[in-house]
Amino acid sequence: MASFYLIQSKNVEPDTKIGARLLEECVKTYKNIAIYHAVACENAILRVEKNLKHFNIKQNLESTYSFTLKNALKQLSEDSNFFFYKIIQDFENLKAQYDFIFVEGFHKLGILDGFESNVKLAKILNTPLVVINEKENEALIKNYLNQSLDGRPYALIDENFDFKELLSLKDYDFKTTYRFKFELNEKAKKDKKIVVLPESDDERILKASDILLKNALVELILLGDENEIKQRAKNLGLNLNDAKIINPQNSSLSSEFANSLYEARKSKGMSLEEAQNLVKDRTYFGTLLVYNQKADAMVSGASTTTAQTIRPALQLIKTKEGIGCVSGIYFIGLEDKILAFADCAVNPNPNAKELAETAYISAQTAKSFGLETRIAMLSYSSGDSGKGESVDLVNEAVKIAKEKYPELQIDGPMQFDCAYDMKTGAKKMPDSKIAGKATIYIFPNLDSANICYKAVQRTANALAIGPILQGLKKPVNDLSRGCSINDIVDTVILSAIQAQA
Repeated sequence: MASFYLIQSKNVEPDTKIGARLLEECVKTYKNIAIYHAVACENAILRVEKNLKHFNIKQNLESTYSFTLKNALKQLSEDSNFFFYKIIQDFENLKAQYDFIFVEGFHKLGILDGFESNVKLAKILNTPLVVINEKENEALIKNYLNQSLDGRPYALIDENFDFKELLSLKDYDFKTTYRFKFELNEKAKKDKKIVVLPESDDERILKASDILLKNALVELILLGDENEIKQRAKNLGLNLNDAKIINPQNSSLSSEFANSLYEARKSKGMSLEEAQNLVKDRTYFGTLLVYNQKADAMVSGASTTTAQTIRPALQLIKTKEGIGCVSGIYFIGLEDKILAFADCAVNPNPNAKELAETAYISAQTAKSFGLETRIAMLSYSSGDSGKGESVDLVNEAVKIAKEKYPELQIDGPMQFDCAYDMKTGAKKMPDSKIAGKATIYIFPNLDSANICYKAVQRTANALAIGPILQGLKKPVNDLSRGCSINDIVDTVILSAIQAQA
């Protein structure tokens, strides 16, 4: 255990006597200790200042909290992503410097409930909970925590607590949406890649570019007229000074790119004149930047179709060896886990071989983003309980995948509830190592995949990141025409990480 998160079961400030004794025990046990509040009210800051002096803790007061209560409410309303990113980053910085972090929760956060918010934040930080408990609430608190923490340990304490028992608590291992996005950002920063964005005439692209550059996540190439882009950025109050701007209409690269395109496509009947005209198209030009290793990835589709994004990539970059089709994968962020759904974007009716390939490449994609790779091949039937053409298709795909990719953890056919829920999986497929534990869900066709991801996204208030196109030799990714600024930021970061592989 490297930390714990102290809160009170009632929506009031933690008992200062119990908290002080708990802090004293931590100081005795760990030589190098830090105190941390994600959100600190004025009273909490004063109390921490006294504790730093009293226990001779070598820590700057400013590092003991991420937000004051007033600033927290403002940031939450303006940009919740940054709010949680800063909290995780500040906490991780302390973990790198100190042996133990004493985390104290907030007792209120405006109109938000303190207890539930603290539990969610403990899961985001993966810090075990220590709850100062009132006996009249004990059964209710236990029931809530058992469900919310999915069986992970916590401690309920009163003034007679045994500190040695708390030392047995283990750090949590939740992969929350905010934790996942934080890890992606950190990974992108460590090995910055160049991403080209062809659609600089779209305001969302420019705003996303400002965020990406401000946080030093990637290097960017914007395609379009430099004067127009800079004027629009100025009007919007954006800083795009670090972006490289290239105009496909008059670029010095046009001749080189036209020859590259002609050489790649002349066997298919393309003339040099056709190639010279096509390189003026921003999507082709962006793809050629990647093809000629002047950029590492491309993200397009905010104002163009999926076909317009994929066609040049298939003609030039092409698929990886052994992969016959491109597929699309979404990362679905639930409250405390990340799932991968494929193929939700490209192939309407894949055959068994294509389904097997999608399972294989989805496992590679998920692994590169830090996810476990337990694959469920989905159907309307689990195991051998049902029959039909679709079930036969999935059975054949599972057979091909196990023979061709013996290293995969894969099983099917299985229904979604069998793949997702432990109890249901144990009943329907008791001998399966995947049932109830799947992290990657391969759908039998585009209808079921697209319907399911949108249903989960909307009804479960889940974050859907993607689609990420997989199977290409180099990353080219497609945006939805209804994408948000955050969608663009997420897709660019994912594309940059794909380019690191």
